[in-house]
Amino acid sequence: GVCGRRLNVWNLSCRSLIQCFDLGEDSLPLSVKFLHNPDAAEGYVSCALSGIVYRFYKCEANNWAVEEVIRIPAKDVTGWIMPKMPAFTVDLIISVDDRYLYLCNWWHGDIRQYELSKTCKPRLVGQVFVGGSILRGGPVTVCRDEELKCQPEPLVVKCKRVYGGPSKLQLSLDGKRLYVTNSLYSTWDKQFYPNVVREGSVMLQIDVDTERGGLTVNKNFLVDFGKEPNGPCLAHDIRFASGDSTS
Repeated sequence: GVCGRRLNVWNLSCRSLIQCFDLGEDSLPLSVKFLHNPDAAEGYVSCALSGIVYRFYKCEANNWAVEEVIRIPAKDVTGWIMPKMPAFTVDLIISVDDRYLYLCNWWHGDIRQYELSKTCKPRLVGQVFVGGSILRGGPVTVCRDEELKCQPEPLVVKCKRVYGGPSKLQLSLDGKRLYVTNSLYSTWDKQFYPNVVREGSVMLQIDVDTERGGLTVNKNFLVDFGKEPNGPCLAHDIRFASGDSTS
């Protein structure tokens, strides 16, 4: 009962709450995005603690409905604060052409790309790990995993070990460059990824295959916020001056 669990629909013309969807105890609906197509009255909401993404859409009766379309399973672990590590999906972004949805998982450490030709059935077509709490050689051991056969390798870009997990995303207008930072909230950074606080966060570039789907870390791109003049910084949001997928 600590975290939010409801998706609310408001009528802004009369400033009234018209519908309320209960998405489950401690689901923590965090990121809400509509499709860019102005004629498409639908979008997605990611629930940070349950690892579930719901599609919301307008019905013929002029009311709204929700349905579960993505579920990322928790992992059984040792060496962590709980015996199960849920997905912690802190950001969701949709390409300008509405072809792909991107989702970042702060605890597990992966960024996912889903194809949206059927908006009610997103299809996973790309995945890349850029840190996280389940890396091989770390304090956490994965005992049971419904998705992976082994724990991911640590990420090194331009001779720098990348700590933390993917937090905020931004996508170029052409959909080919996905940028990610790895600081979520300084208090939580200190608890889960103290190395990020000590060394500063980073911004990475993920190269996107916009034809067939697929994600690749660009090993020639690194913005190291640990080298700022006034000490290590924790970078969060990303914006393009000339326009991006959330403009």
